[in-house]
Amino acid sequence: MTTNDDVRPGRRIAVGVGEGAAAAVVALVVAAVGLFAFSVVQWPAFNSSNVTRALTTVGQVVAVALLVVAVLLIRLGKWPLVAKLASWIGISSFVTVTLGMPLAATKLYLFGVSVDQEFRTEYLTRLTDSPALRDMTYVDLPPFYPAGWFWIGGRVGDLLGMAGWEVFKPYAIAMLAIAAAIALVLWTQLVRADLAVGAAAAVTAMTVAYASPEAYGAVLVVFIPPVLILAWGALHRTSGGWGAVLGTGLFLGVAACFYTLYLAIAAFTVVLMAVVAAGVAVARRRAERKPRVGRPRGDEVSAAPWRAAIAPLVKLAVIGAIAGVLALVVWAPYLLEMLAGAKLPSGNAFHYLPESGAELAFPMLEFSLRGALCLLGVLWLVVRAGSSRRAQALGIGVVAVYLWTLLSMAVTAIGTTLLSFRLEPVLLALLAAAGVFGFVEGAGMVYRVLNESAPVRTASTVLAVLGAVAYAQHIPTVLTHEIDTAYTDTVPTTEPDADGTYGERADKRKPSAVAYYHPVDEAILAETGRPRDETVVLTADTSFLSFYPYFGFQALTSHYANPLADFKGRADTIAAWSEAESSGALLDAMAESPWRAPDAFLFRRDADTYTLRLAEDVYPNDPNVRRYTVAFPRSLFTDPAFTTTDIGPFTLVTVRR
Repeated sequence: MTTNDDVRPGRRIAVGVGEGAAAAVVALVVAAVGLFAFSVVQWPAFNSSNVTRALTTVGQVVAVALLVVAVLLIRLGKWPLVAKLASWIGISSFVTVTLGMPLAATKLYLFGVSVDQEFRTEYLTRLTDSPALRDMTYVDLPPFYPAGWFWIGGRVGDLLGMAGWEVFKPYAIAMLAIAAAIALVLWTQLVRADLAVGAAAAVTAMTVAYASPEAYGAVLVVFIPPVLILAWGALHRTSGGWGAVLGTGLFLGVAACFYTLYLAIAAFTVVLMAVVAAGVAVARRRAERKPRVGRPRGDEVSAAPWRAAIAPLVKLAVIGAIAGVLALVVWAPYLLEMLAGAKLPSGNAFHYLPESGAELAFPMLEFSLRGALCLLGVLWLVVRAGSSRRAQALGIGVVAVYLWTLLSMAVTAIGTTLLSFRLEPVLLALLAAAGVFGFVEGAGMVYRVLNESAPVRTASTVLAVLGAVAYAQHIPTVLTHEIDTAYTDTVPTTEPDADGTYGERADKRKPSAVAYYHPVDEAILAETGRPRDETVVLTADTSFLSFYPYFGFQALTSHYANPLADFKGRADTIAAWSEAESSGALLDAMAESPWRAPDAFLFRRDADTYTLRLAEDVYPNDPNVRRYTVAFPRSLFTDPAFTTTDIGPFTLVTVRR
């Protein structure tokens, strides 16, 4: 027989999933319409005009107004469908306008194709070219970096007929808008609807400001606060809560497919929650076993106290199993390669320790709007730690971030880190959510103390709205460097400009050497006769691989290289090739390489040599990368097997086999 208690959770989950799907569709439409509208106008560059900044502020005000309308309708209990639509449109339009309008005059996303964004663009280009799970750089290797976000983006680019680098911006913005809307729906399943809108908006604003450059991680950050509340609700309950267990496992599985570090901190926090829940359950069971005055003899709980820990630990195991199965979607090829006897990994992904990773972050002590909201959050977490499960969940999340940071600092003693500096957006998201709850409860206390509900409510609402708008319009300032880079980086074109080069910068200034990438691409195709995805290119100008899906012989740095690729071994091999005694000796050495040798070399010219500017890991130094030059004498390429072509500042050498 089915009871109401059995039906209600299932129905609630079904309603939540349905609303999440609807919110995703609404957000997709909002993002698509907004980005298309931004693209049809010839805007001035953001770094040379305040026009797009002004229009960004206008759009943000409209988005905040929609969210305020949604909250007012919810509080009044009127037009619930309109309130939901207003909240979904408001939060997705906030993301779209805050990122899309400042980038409206460029085809590139935040950070352009520079630094870390170079290898991310390369990955998206690879998976746009083919849905096969392949390493971003190296041929015949499974991917090490989680492919989830990039694989979906690749399918979007393929569907729209866009190159990977070109679809990056609209896809990143739309994906974050969709994630923010779905996260809002999740919040409504966990807290009062008006609080849900406020918490989701605050978390989204922090995410856009501090996590959006890592677009594939930002879509997880907006979910971490509500998911931790969901997880704590499951683990802290003595029975039931299996829907929350399923939801937590699904999130961790998706995180494993998207971003390993955020999976690690989320999983670490959930494990910490399970340990705390088990400890609390055991302590409660022990208390129940003690005789008390007024309790009839024999009324005490007879089960051993340790048995109370079984329920949360079983739920933790189920969460882990669900996450593990999902993780295999992208991790299976890499794990199978390892099991097949691949050479031990040689990656240096954790070898980075900037100053921000060597100290604890205390945003709540800053004199700023961000600091004020975080301080409110900390005060609320402390005051409500004993009575609110929301505060307990978010508080454990904050403690987990600080513990991870301390652990990251500690392991520097053994020559590595845990990249804790990248957890600042997670900390800010948790404190922002807590800050909203603290503000609402604090305002409620003032209402009761002053006994003037209406004026105080109005004043607190006005204060909240003013703070939201002030913070929102500051976000482009926070992202100034990232936006500027999107305008100063060069993208290749298929048609020459007035100077005969094939490249352009969004700020209309002289393009970089990227302007010669298109002729280089055409020359490689013509001279090798192979498709791009069957050609290996050795070059130090690795952004070439971000625009065209060739495989590389060597990655940008060891930190982004597949651990199975043997970055150092390849670097030593390149150096040995440069010291070959003749063309024939070079060809023989290439033939004996343990890896597939290059089909083409893309060099820079320098006097009588062709040069590659490569990188090596010098951790624990900061910067952690040292650049060095490998020079190949031109005489090494006189054999008829080599074809040499000068293109702008480059020399292309193709190999006939």
